[in-house]
Amino acid sequence: MIDLELLLPRLRFDVRGLITAVVQDAETLQVLMVAWMNEEALRLTVSTGEAHFWSRSRGALWHKGATSGNTMQVQEIRVDCDADVLLLLVAPSGPACHTGATSCFFRRLEELDGLE
Repeated sequence: MIDLELLLPRLRFDVRGLITAVVQDAETLQVLMVAWMNEEALRLTVSTGEAHFWSRSRGALWHKGATSGNTMQVQEIRVDCDADVLLLLVAPSGPACHTGATSCFFRRLEELDGLE
């Protein structure tokens, strides 16, 4: 079991109290999405075993899959060398992207040409 009280002070949250969370499929290793977590989202993720994030646009906690059913069971949480990015290895129950794509990274950069 992770002792967050011991570990939280070692993580480097930004000035908004957020830390970047890269989400990767634990089986295929495909990068599924990037989101942000605050302390509460991290606590909920650890305590429930399902991914929770902080929505910067809504200014609220977000349980991944709460409305879509596409939850993510967290298998492992890793931290980068600077302790300012988390890597969540997950078992997704469906697509990660709100578009229905498996991953949010389904377009190449040049495909943005002409989009608003």
